[in-house]
Amino acid sequence: MWFKREQGRNRRLHRHHVLDVKLRSDHVHANRVRMARISFFVLFGTFFGLYLLWRVGELALNTFVYENQDFAIEQIDAQTDGKIAPEQLRRWTHVKVGANLIALDLGAVKRNLELVSVIDSVSVERVLPHTLKVRVTERDPIAQVNVPRADGAGGIAVSVYQLDADGVVIQPLDPRVCTVPLAEVNPELPVIGGLNYFLLQPGRHIELPQVQAALRLVAAFDRSPMAGLVDLQRVDVSEPRVIVATTGQGSEVTFSLDNVEQQLQRWQLIYNLGLQQQKTIATADLAVANNVPVRWMMASAAPVLTPKTVKPFKIRRKNV
Repeated sequence: MWFKREQGRNRRLHRHHVLDVKLRSDHVHANRVRMARISFFVLFGTFFGLYLLWRVGELALNTFVYENQDFAIEQIDAQTDGKIAPEQLRRWTHVKVGANLIALDLGAVKRNLELVSVIDSVSVERVLPHTLKVRVTERDPIAQVNVPRADGAGGIAVSVYQLDADGVVIQPLDPRVCTVPLAEVNPELPVIGGLNYFLLQPGRHIELPQVQAALRLVAAFDRSPMAGLVDLQRVDVSEPRVIVATTGQGSEVTFSLDNVEQQLQRWQLIYNLGLQQQKTIATADLAVANNVPVRWMMASAAPVLTPKTVKPFKIRRKNV
């Protein structure tokens, strides 16, 4: 009997402890729910406050900066070191007078100008409050490529492309967009022959070794005494290992692709040797290191050198 009373008392004790644990669990759960709600409202309030602040800031920037007429462009100060007319440069920027100077994408303006193949480098900057400053450096062509094509009348026309010393293809300028006389816009340059016409895309850099060697020859020739003795008219690059220069006096001189300047000096020595014998070079192969094969012709049979128009020195202004 006593055992039964003890057992009943234990059951009541056990029920009391179960109820106590359940109450504590409900209390903890309620606290967790309350903390979750508080955290949610704090995060929501923070994000909403940040969003509201961002929208207010954006509205303030648009009102006081990006749409503010106090920063409207009144002048596009465009200058070049070459012959492109400033007004044409302004058109190529695609910037309108009255646009907001602060909101202007300078990178896009720079890219618009660099898409023109004759332009080498561009500097663009804001001069607050009303001026966009543009400074352009032009590419200097030293050779040209003549591309025959069919014209509308069933004949053959020639399209001319130019190359600078680095081998960048240049679309010749329209004389109407230049500030210099017509004769100086697209002068007669040595012709690069034997080139694959599909490579002639304005702005593209031609890296073929024979083309690079031909351009080095043209540049070195203009600086050498040979420029006053013969007229370099054409350089053929159809062969992979040599280039062949043709002069207006009927000479054909073969060069290897390396050490073009040294071979140019050898050409001058051979030319001077021929003058002593009243002869001039018909063909010479300077690609041969020793015992250069030379075929002569009488100097009196060679065409007379036509004086070339002196190319004006190009004064480059700093892009400041």
